[in-house]
Amino acid sequence: MNRNDLSVYFIMGMANSKEPLETLEKALQAGITCFQFREKGENCLTGEAYESFARACQNLCRSYGVPFIVNDDVELALKLEADGIHVGQDDLAITEFRALAKDKIIGVSVHNEQEMAFAVQSGADYVGIGPIYPTKSKKDAKPPAGLEFLRKARSLYPQFPIVGIGGINEKNAGDVRSSGADGVAVISVICESPNIENTIQELSGEK
Repeated sequence: MNRNDLSVYFIMGMANSKEPLETLEKALQAGITCFQFREKGENCLTGEAYESFARACQNLCRSYGVPFIVNDDVELALKLEADGIHVGQDDLAITEFRALAKDKIIGVSVHNEQEMAFAVQSGADYVGIGPIYPTKSKKDAKPPAGLEFLRKARSLYPQFPIVGIGGINEKNAGDVRSSGADGVAVISVICESPNIENTIQELSGEK
């Protein structure tokens, strides 16, 4: 996993934006470095509509050369030949997915030192640490961890790819990076932005 690909990591599903494909394309044009397809929650798409939406997002990512990651759906990730998958602690074991897709990216959500060690030892390509701050995008999110565990994880694994997630915006993204994250994973700050290009520049540290 190229650590630079985690710089501005955008996560989105149909419920996060009124015009999701338009939002994704604007974000790609503005310089996001990775995209995670996450279709969860109330009124989420299913069946053919779900797969069709995923393919449309994937096609956009391909046209901009940005990795397309599927959240928590091994079957879809394999069917679309996605660039990778992101799983949580309750999802399919890393080793099982690796056996099915040896050349794909695997990201894992971790919340403590034990989970971090297991992810690294099991062959994850990167980890998402969080929630760093309170978040409204995930109703079942764990309590905010702040920056302390992020700093600890970076000290224990100096070269391992880490992205921070949860409640990150233009004002605190710099703190997340300076605490050890290679990048920031965001949903609402891009989806609700009146100026996506400006938002992404600020998230990436260019402004």
